[in-house]
Amino acid sequence: MILRVSVLSLLLILVAACMHGKPPAVRVDPTTTSVSYLADVKPILDRRCVVCHSCYNAPCQLKLSSYEGLDRGGSKAVVYKGPRLRAQDPTRLFLDAQTTAEWREKGFHSVTESGAEGAYNDSLMLQLLDAKRQQPLSRGEYRPEATNLKCAANQREMGKFVGRKPGRGMPFGFPALAPGEFTTLANWLQQQTPGPTPNEQDELTNPGPKAAAMIAKWEAFLNEDDAKHAVTARYLYEHLFLAHLSFRDAESGDFYELVRSTTAPGDQIAVIATLRPYDDPGASPFFYRFQKIHSTIVYKTHIVFELDDMTLARLREQFIETEWLETPHRIGHEAKADANPFVTYAQIPPSVRYQFLLDNVEYIIRTFIRGPVCKGQIALSVIHDHFWVMFVDPKADAVVQDPKFLAAQAQNLSMSIEQGSNFTLFKAFSNKYRKRYSDFYRAKGQLYDQTNPDGLGIDAIWRGERPRDSPALTVYRHFDSASVHKGVLGTLPRTLWVIDYAQLERIYYSLVAGFDVFGDMSHQLNIRRYMDFLRIEGELNFLEFMPQEVRVPMLQSWYIGDKAIANVDHEAVRSRRKTRVTFETDDPKREFVERI
Repeated sequence: MILRVSVLSLLLILVAACMHGKPPAVRVDPTTTSVSYLADVKPILDRRCVVCHSCYNAPCQLKLSSYEGLDRGGSKAVVYKGPRLRAQDPTRLFLDAQTTAEWREKGFHSVTESGAEGAYNDSLMLQLLDAKRQQPLSRGEYRPEATNLKCAANQREMGKFVGRKPGRGMPFGFPALAPGEFTTLANWLQQQTPGPTPNEQDELTNPGPKAAAMIAKWEAFLNEDDAKHAVTARYLYEHLFLAHLSFRDAESGDFYELVRSTTAPGDQIAVIATLRPYDDPGASPFFYRFQKIHSTIVYKTHIVFELDDMTLARLREQFIETEWLETPHRIGHEAKADANPFVTYAQIPPSVRYQFLLDNVEYIIRTFIRGPVCKGQIALSVIHDHFWVMFVDPKADAVVQDPKFLAAQAQNLSMSIEQGSNFTLFKAFSNKYRKRYSDFYRAKGQLYDQTNPDGLGIDAIWRGERPRDSPALTVYRHFDSASVHKGVLGTLPRTLWVIDYAQLERIYYSLVAGFDVFGDMSHQLNIRRYMDFLRIEGELNFLEFMPQEVRVPMLQSWYIGDKAIANVDHEAVRSRRKTRVTFETDDPKREFVERI
């Protein structure tokens, strides 16, 4: 009897599924007015759609921040898929395919093509917009990150989707388009979605005259042929590849990205697409070029880095005019070494590298949050809701002051990113990198015992040198994103970090340069595990400035009910070097911050 009921239920489900055929095409009232993508369509998409359809977590990978993204269409492949056992092929707009045909080969489907005739249109885009118009009120709880949005690839799948989920029209979770907006998009779709004209495309992609002059100056610097410039350019590229670069004295509102190209300055850019910025470009020669960004700028990926003559002079002074630890020489590519900046850039003094990071530390910290992990749960689970960040002064950073120690510890400073994007499940739970991390941390402690036996004073905290510096930062964590602010904001937080050079560089390479959003579960899991170590190290660095008797209670108060510090040696935390900071109150944390 139970079997008979189960079979009957299955048949009813199958029949119900078959009842949802192709949805009716949408009637579009004819118009003789041509609809312009830039003047008419893009403002609507920017106002109503781009907030969701612009990052790696865009539903169905449909990115509406540019015409190229709209033309590419959607995909059933999910970028943020935690349980993925194998890395998937990257699908980065503008990088991993260049033509519509190439994107179709990668499994993307059109959302703008219509097979209807006459005054009717059955494109997927218009049907979703019309579904919202027919059913404007969303029903049930709106949970955008948890909702499984089915990515219909054709009209039959769209019929099933709309039939089962009539309240899931677009914009999902927001009011329907205004009648005028709907009519504009419908007419544009009916006119076969004309894109920017050649003249408009040139204006979108070509720099203005002021920016062109600045670009020529910067490209000349980055493409100098001697070894010192070549290694410097490689280091800068690995730290600036995500930046939205702005030339301070050029046309306002324009941003650029630094890319590697097979073509020299003056020729049309031919971007070399590699998964990570330190990967072998596979071309010789290649050139560093500045490419204008013509997609809509959105907050969650907008990481600004300003360039001007002062910045260029500063880089020349730091990297070119400074004597290096070795005779400058070009470096080749080897996968594991490339993933370890302490090996790759051993010839550049660590004081130079650290000062570059400190000069731009607000940008560097922001890349942790707005970079490839633009959906925060992938990496932000290691961040408390609100904390302040300070930095060790280069003169007080014993590791920076002892390059031989840093070189000797290069192996212990290796990170799981050296394994690439595919781990075996066995390696996912290996303690290899934890052991290396522990060995380095122990050796660093011994180094400080020798160089600072009486502990660190308040002068060991970096205060900045220029008005533009950011010696203290505030980080707020939200549901799936975070924000970085200059200075200390809000009430006194529970936790504070003090970051040194080796820690800052490793966080950057783990979360940004070496992180693959398309990587498998083990790749992402190991990065999160490593970030646990680095987070606790930042907190322990802060505790070293506190009186010995409050260190363990303070640490335990941060981790109530959390096993993250189960392996922390509490006695070592308590008995580690004394602090040279003299406190006058019974609230040393607050007093320390106020004095800084």
